[in-house]
Amino acid sequence: MNIHIDPQLLHALIALIAGILIFIKPKLLSYIVAIYLIVIGALGLVNALT
Repeated sequence: MNIHIDPQLLHALIALIAGILIFIKPKLLSYIVAIYLIVIGALGLVNALT
């Protein structure tokens, strides 16, 4: 069984969750941005290699 998740939907969900966390806890900004960039970069590499 293959599960396909649309990359645009995944990016939007990650951005939404990150925005909510920053709104709730502004001190987490640098960590959230770093994690967001790592996840988006990894997803971009996976999509480029497949």
